[in-house]
Amino acid sequence: MVPIMDPDSWTLLQSIVVFSICALVIAIAGTRITRVVDQLADRTGLGEATAGAVLLGAATSLSGAVLSVTAAYQGHPELAVSNALGGIAVQTFFLAIADIVYRRANLEHAAASAPNMMQNGLLIALLALILLAPSLPDVTLWNIHPVTPILLGFYFYGTRLIQSAGDNPMWRPSITRETREDEPETKNQLASMSRLWTEFTVLMATLGVAGLVMEPAATTISSEAGLSQTIVGVLLTAISTSIPELVTSIAAVRQGALTLAVAGIIGGNAFDTLFMAASDIAYRDGSLYHTMTADSERWVALTLLMSAILIMGLIRRERYGVGRIGAESLAIMVLYGLGVVLMFTG
Repeated sequence: MVPIMDPDSWTLLQSIVVFSICALVIAIAGTRITRVVDQLADRTGLGEATAGAVLLGAATSLSGAVLSVTAAYQGHPELAVSNALGGIAVQTFFLAIADIVYRRANLEHAAASAPNMMQNGLLIALLALILLAPSLPDVTLWNIHPVTPILLGFYFYGTRLIQSAGDNPMWRPSITRETREDEPETKNQLASMSRLWTEFTVLMATLGVAGLVMEPAATTISSEAGLSQTIVGVLLTAISTSIPELVTSIAAVRQGALTLAVAGIIGGNAFDTLFMAASDIAYRDGSLYHTMTADSERWVALTLLMSAILIMGLIRRERYGVGRIGAESLAIMVLYGLGVVLMFTG
């Protein structure tokens, strides 16, 4: 019997099989958890924006978080960093895919709201802190870099501001025929609260376990296939652990929960920046930020650019683009593709 956390005893084929099974589990659990969070958003009064950012964002990101923290603890900082940063980039790309699926209007137009814009602003601030960290002195306290507690504090403070923007917005988008507002649905009043919270907890735990098992498989694939941990992190683990965001955003769009679709992605991205903070705590050989490669820093810069384009799209609110795809979505897809090309040629 192969020890589950002993990647040295795994063959490449075993690792690929384990990796694939974990990716499938993540996809199935991620699909179901969207419906549960949509109901919790209505039943608890949180609203789709807050529920998407906090509940859905945290739940669907858990597998990636566990993978990054485990990789850092096992002494694989490159995999931990590339998985975290690659996940944020690919999830922003997934939002462009969701825009393609929604045919009535551009998603940036239909789902514009003060909380979604606040979430995007928070994400940009957190990414800027991560990009700044490697240029700061390489000092730690108990092997934790000072940027880590700042990231955590800024995230929780920003989440409070987002909740306030939802409860008492000082800015509102103009309502058009294509605008889809966050309104509770009566069909979401059927299941009991205890059942919803139980199902949410079970699904979230399933995603976490899948991420835990996926890490040694990814490490073995990297070593046995001769691929760098950055490539494995950005193109394998980041995409695989981000499958719930793709599935949930498309499912939410098809259900008409547009605010949930956008908030789930942007909120999940903001939560994903905490992968770096948690991984820095788990990493025992100093500052995780100072292990960042040029590729990792490039992905942060590209994701900052994609996020800035997205927030401009939410403000501009173009109704229809070429082929009913927003210009911002096209730009995001081009930038993500550029990042992949540069990773192999840069």
